[in-house]
Amino acid sequence: QVQLVESGGGLVQAGGSLRLSCAASRSILRIHVMAWYRQAPGKQRELVALITSGGTTNYADSVKGRFTISREDAKNTVNLQMNSLKPEDTAVYYCNAVEMGSYWGQGTQVTVSS
Repeated sequence: QVQLVESGGGLVQAGGSLRLSCAASRSILRIHVMAWYRQAPGKQRELVALITSGGTTNYADSVKGRFTISREDAKNTVNLQMNSLKPEDTAVYYCNAVEMGSYWGQGTQVTVSS
């Protein structure tokens, strides 16, 4: 098992930036996939970005060119750099790890004002 704790959410104006971090309770070196999801009020949870143990990344079309996912294996951390934020990016952002099972953090709120 692995516990995940997100941080870095907050309130930002449109066009601004935030950096989310996901700290894992143990090494993430062998975790197959680390990902960020988000869920806006009244909507389903959706994949934002993922990164594999080999470093391959994938992004939702809505965030391509604006968000960057990265991993710091030495710190057991996965980050999500979010630039050029839009009001439609407002959501609770969740960290996810896939290894034998699927594990979730508690989420962090991101609010983008227009």
